[in-house]
Amino acid sequence: MSNTSIIIEERSRDIGNFLVGRLIPFRKKRMVGPFCFIDHMGPITLGPKKYIDVGQHPHIGLSTLTYLFKGEIVHSDSTGAHQRIYAGDVGWMTAGKGVVHTERSPEGLRGKKTDIHGFQIWVALPKELENMKPKFSFTSKSELPTWTKNGIEFTLIAGNGYGKKSPVPVHSSLYMVQLISDTKSSFSLDNEVKGEVGVCVVEGYIETGNEKIEQGNMLVSKVNEVCDIIIGEQSRILLFGGEPFNEERYIDWNFVSSDKEKIKEAKKNWVNKKFKMVSGDSSYIPLPSRKV
Repeated sequence: MSNTSIIIEERSRDIGNFLVGRLIPFRKKRMVGPFCFIDHMGPITLGPKKYIDVGQHPHIGLSTLTYLFKGEIVHSDSTGAHQRIYAGDVGWMTAGKGVVHTERSPEGLRGKKTDIHGFQIWVALPKELENMKPKFSFTSKSELPTWTKNGIEFTLIAGNGYGKKSPVPVHSSLYMVQLISDTKSSFSLDNEVKGEVGVCVVEGYIETGNEKIEQGNMLVSKVNEVCDIIIGEQSRILLFGGEPFNEERYIDWNFVSSDKEKIKEAKKNWVNKKFKMVSGDSSYIPLPSRKV
């Protein structure tokens, strides 16, 4: 492993009923390719009286990617989308010029004990698409490219990699790939993915060079600096990244943009309740006072 690589340790934060492990943004690495925010949800057992209930909140300038290993979640947004997302499915919401959404435990599971484990991810939009019309796309588990090599099960969640393309409608050059291995195996990144790379250890461990990186950590490097990696037995990892943008991205609360003025305007619009809201939902998460 090159001495210019970074190992990022997951930092926990409390968002209500459960802890989320924040991987990026990180002070030494704000983005990996177009990926600007990665939160690790769980694993945790929900119910009774403990559910996911994230009320209406806004976004601009990004796409969100929801991917679960276990459990279910219901996504609703101001485009009119209302989608139940199961483990292995991909929920992809593009905020563009502005969208509002909620995330909740399904009604049919309330009162029952259920496990949930997954990731909530933000992907910044290219500058020329930051003001696009908001959209929501759902891709089922069965539609994602899967294959096995050297005893490793691969799933291409989004973007392009390993000569394959995911049907998730991304807006820039990126990739997100899940690898699962029951036995200790090796894989190579050479010419398989393009741009910056993050290797997130979800379960188990990986080895690269003389380093052993345990679960809850992420290795961030360049593709040409991290070539051959050993994935440990009973391990699950996520590879993600892509080509970085030329312009800096600013992140303030739930807003991402290449223009600070657009973020200021979005904050005012949320305070003044000028965003289109989710139909039939009266919840409202206020802008944190420190963000005004």
